[in-house]
Amino acid sequence: MENLLSLSFDYLASFDGVKIRKGLRQLEGLLAQLCLSRTTTAAERRKSIAPDAVSKSNPKDLASLSEDPAFLEFFKLQEGFEWNVAIRLISCLERLLGKGSNGQNDLLLVSTLDLLRGILLIHPPSRALFAREIYMNLLLDLLDPSSCPAVQSSAVLTLVTALLEQPNITRCFENLDGLLTVTSLFKNRATSREVKLKLVEFLYFYLMPETPPHAMRDTVDGGDGLQRSPSKASKLGSRGQSKSEGEEGTRTTDEKQRLLGRYLNNVEDLVEDLKETAPFGASFG
Repeated sequence: MENLLSLSFDYLASFDGVKIRKGLRQLEGLLAQLCLSRTTTAAERRKSIAPDAVSKSNPKDLASLSEDPAFLEFFKLQEGFEWNVAIRLISCLERLLGKGSNGQNDLLLVSTLDLLRGILLIHPPSRALFAREIYMNLLLDLLDPSSCPAVQSSAVLTLVTALLEQPNITRCFENLDGLLTVTSLFKNRATSREVKLKLVEFLYFYLMPETPPHAMRDTVDGGDGLQRSPSKASKLGSRGQSKSEGEEGTRTTDEKQRLLGRYLNNVEDLVEDLKETAPFGASFG
């Protein structure tokens, strides 16, 4: 497994789009082997003889993953810097973002973001990387109005995954004008309808009440003119974790409503809708 990861990392470190794509595909193939189980029933084996037969794969259930030796080995490798996939994908995003926006580069950005989301779900501890301002700023920079809609949508979904059950990372997002970034993109007339829908979904997610970190242990071992300044972390001169007052604490929906209300009108309507529909299964008491 280490050999495959090493080869993939070498490709991801390249400035050649073809090599980067190859590295992404290799990692995607590895994750597919870890998380998907192929159907092997007799009927399906007979069907596979047909020329137009398509090989099917089903996701493994969480219980089987937690007992799978290959998955446990991969999870253990992610605990160290040398074999951590998320940090390599983030570095790849940085290089791709520096190359500007064009068709092929945008496709690579979307593919890298898609794979990063998968890694953050498979290995939740890797989400801690986004408590560092430089990495959170990278996601926020991808939400620039000049980015293509596909990149913006994928970046929003990746942001949700990074913030999932991570109050301290949500504080970092807030401290770096993340709410201004999201609401400015939402109010921009040039923003596509699809992206605006993703942003509304993000706001519903953001407004959810938070759970203290100690209650969320992993089961597996282990356009109105307002714009955020790009890469605010560079002005702060720090690559470490943001250390705002109350960073380790959680916020209630009412507290978040007041914060979001600085940038967006009618936030109370979003909150009422959230309480009525409970789209994420949350309890508001």
